[in-house]
Amino acid sequence: MARERQFLGATPTRWLEYLVAILIGNAIYYLSLAPHLPDAFRHQGFGIDGGVVLDFIVCVAVYGLIRLGVRLNGGFLERLRTRQ
Repeated sequence: MARERQFLGATPTRWLEYLVAILIGNAIYYLSLAPHLPDAFRHQGFGIDGGVVLDFIVCVAVYGLIRLGVRLNGGFLERLRTRQ
């Protein structure tokens, strides 16, 4: 099995997982959580505040769900990739 190319220590598949986790996590935070949060947990601009921390936690949770799905899937994408 050929080794997949890496960029900055991660494969393109892993970078895609990162991107999807960030986009979905930000959508969850900004579109559904932020309007209902108290001011302490809303992002206030260019700084570290409770909103940034909560947004980061949501993105990490989404990434964890993506990785769990990949693991439970049993490498379905890997099997598809090796067939081609």
